[in-house]
Amino acid sequence: MKKVLLNLAIILGVYSANAQTAVGTVVSDFNLTDINGNTHTLFQYLDAGKTVVIDVSATWCGPCWNYHGTGALEDFYVQHGPAGANDAMVFFIEGDPTTTSADLHGTGTNTQGDWVTGATHPIIDLTTTASFEITGMTIDYFPEMYVICPNHVIYKGDVAGVIGTIDALNSYIGACPSVSLDPALVEYTGQTNSCDGNFNMTVTIQNTGLDPLTSCSFVVAGLNGPVTYDWTGNLTSLQSATVNLGTGTSTNSTTATIGITSADPTPGTVDAALNVIDPNNTTAIPYTENFTAAGFPYANWRVENPDGSIGWFIYGTATSQGNAAVIPTVNYSAVGQLDYLVTAPYSLANATNPGLTFKVANRRYDATYYDKLSVEVSTGCDGPWTQVWTKESSALATGADLSTASFEPTVDSDWRNEGVSLASYAGAASLFVRFVSENHYGNNVFLDDINVADNFVNVENVNIVNANLNAYPNPTNSNTNVNFSLANSAEVKMNIINMLGENVYNNDFGTLAAGNYNEVVNFNNMPNGLYLVNLNVNGKVSTLRLTVSK
Repeated sequence: MKKVLLNLAIILGVYSANAQTAVGTVVSDFNLTDINGNTHTLFQYLDAGKTVVIDVSATWCGPCWNYHGTGALEDFYVQHGPAGANDAMVFFIEGDPTTTSADLHGTGTNTQGDWVTGATHPIIDLTTTASFEITGMTIDYFPEMYVICPNHVIYKGDVAGVIGTIDALNSYIGACPSVSLDPALVEYTGQTNSCDGNFNMTVTIQNTGLDPLTSCSFVVAGLNGPVTYDWTGNLTSLQSATVNLGTGTSTNSTTATIGITSADPTPGTVDAALNVIDPNNTTAIPYTENFTAAGFPYANWRVENPDGSIGWFIYGTATSQGNAAVIPTVNYSAVGQLDYLVTAPYSLANATNPGLTFKVANRRYDATYYDKLSVEVSTGCDGPWTQVWTKESSALATGADLSTASFEPTVDSDWRNEGVSLASYAGAASLFVRFVSENHYGNNVFLDDINVADNFVNVENVNIVNANLNAYPNPTNSNTNVNFSLANSAEVKMNIINMLGENVYNNDFGTLAAGNYNEVVNFNNMPNGLYLVNLNVNGKVSTLRLTVSK
């Protein structure tokens, strides 16, 4: 198993999707011995009506140590463990079998500190991951947390720092479903994106009662018309099933609410966020998406996540470019998974030489574990899709291999510009662009500044260099000071392009010595809009966005 060290920003909740065992899964039993020689059987606690909280960490994991330092797990154990309210149980699982007892006590060579002193909750040092994963709960990264209800079902599962605060842990007491309930809705598993407004709707249900569940009815509200479905079958206690409710139709993007009726008076509901794509609502070019706006995925955009675990999302911490789209492949636990980020359709009706440019940042985990990214386009909402660009492994990576941390592009040189000609689609009334991530256990893929424009200028394979490039005033209405600094003597060029891809300013400085420089650029005769200031230092480029507003 690959070690995954999540960064602090992820611990604080930036990351919200992961590959661990899904909420709603019925777990199997374990029988494990803690470092004091006490044996613990999971079902013994669950069958006694207790909620069980499991923190899976590793002694070498910095974010795990940060979570340990909050004291939330120990505080919860004191309040709700055997010496407290006795309505919960807590386990600290050292999930890396290669670590030692010395590491746990802070005296080893592979540890962040002393994990034992001050901890009264049970600490279990795994000798094999299989002894824990026999439950069906996988160890996918550290620190990983599971909250198990007395009905043997995973109630919460996520990064420990996200769901393991003391307030969050306290909120789980009494929140688990009662074993007297009959059917329960676990989650919506059906179609979430549609080009024609029709959605194939499926849900996962579970029998949380003691008697066999043989029938129940569903009703879906929030669509063009109600969807109803009568289910019959035979689910024994704690058994789950996927139910196909049929087709729901909506003219616009909406949230559908799914309810269940049976002898159970309070089964609850689940919501399904349904996204209707309008192929005729095209985006005019030039257009740049830098992911600074709220509400992702944006109108007519799609995030498609076939495996239901990790998907594309917006990441705004510790990136030199600001907000960016990311697929956190370092946390995947299966090879070959595909994830799609599909843009709204662009109108190329009046274009003669259109093209796509974007920035990418990526690292391989090592020579065996890497990422693959492709770009596909289609004139139809549902395809067929044509691949126009692809890179993988070292060709995709923008820096050296990284296996000791989750990669984040913190400096400009972590990024690379890429370009794709779309000339063969000039005149197309509608063109969708789809970014495809194919997981091979790499270390995260970031995208930014996705731009579609006419008069294509290819910037492929241009690395971005940190030259402390900045401009003031920005926005500007006249003269602007463009500042940059050089650590060493270098060949320097500067050019500025508008969003049509046209060069509006060029300056070849020749060879400049190390130092700080200021170039005054006059924008008096340039129209309002967004411009890209490109500083080329020894063949590597740093790019700055500058706005002209009069």
